[in-house]
Amino acid sequence: MPNLTDVKVIRDLCARYDFALSKGFGQNFIVNPGICPRMVEAAGIDESFGVLEIGPGIGVLTKELAARAAKVVAVEVDERLPPLLAETLADCPNVKIVMGDVLKVDLTKLIAEEFAGLKVAVCANLPYYITSPIVMRLLEERLPVEHITVMVQKEAAERISAAPGTRAAGAISYGVAYYAQPRLLFTVQPGSFFPPPKVTSAVIQLVLRPQPAVETPDEAGYFKLVRAAFGQRRKTAANSVSAGLGIPKARVMQALEAAGLSPMARPEQLTLEDFCALQKALND
Repeated sequence: MPNLTDVKVIRDLCARYDFALSKGFGQNFIVNPGICPRMVEAAGIDESFGVLEIGPGIGVLTKELAARAAKVVAVEVDERLPPLLAETLADCPNVKIVMGDVLKVDLTKLIAEEFAGLKVAVCANLPYYITSPIVMRLLEERLPVEHITVMVQKEAAERISAAPGTRAAGAISYGVAYYAQPRLLFTVQPGSFFPPPKVTSAVIQLVLRPQPAVETPDEAGYFKLVRAAFGQRRKTAANSVSAGLGIPKARVMQALEAAGLSPMARPEQLTLEDFCALQKALND
């Protein structure tokens, strides 16, 4: 089979299938031959795993996964790609392409139908323009997945893997830490892609927790509070929560004090436990 990390091969495939890369789908194909093996190695994929891939592109990562996993199911939204993938993955009988939007596909059903008896992992080069919605969908669905190893924009990787209570943390940091233990594995330079993006990329891994990091009786309310707190990042938590939830600032400040927190605290200074305490104080 042709070398799918060779730009000449990619150009030839695109020409033969009348395929033009779409900025709308965030299509940047991996051409550094060392990246995909490194990702799959870091994910610990072997024949005991079924792997869910999102956005296979022309199949570079897919082929690497197929060489190690028992089965790979790749969800692809671009209706132009199946004929091309039929050629590039012709020697991979353990790969199945499922057409659809990963934000709309019933992933619980898909995993149950395709990966019975297997451990499940997610491994993908995610479209950067919808990284956060995809990551949070994978986590919030409580899928029977052991870990998620994905390539994203470096800035997003740093925010996703930032520890709550640190300056780099944002709302997604808290959402991810609630469900998983994240770590940044390695960075990837723009020249590793065709066409090269304008940003540096990074591979991160999220190991799913058996139970959420903190206990809250109202999970939806908890995340609504976190999102409100980070809605106006440069303001204090009291101002942001007041504006975001439509609660008088005086009441929010009283709740902060009741929770043992500074009324002048900024959102990124609060931990997961702090937000639980604030939520309880607001409800009381």
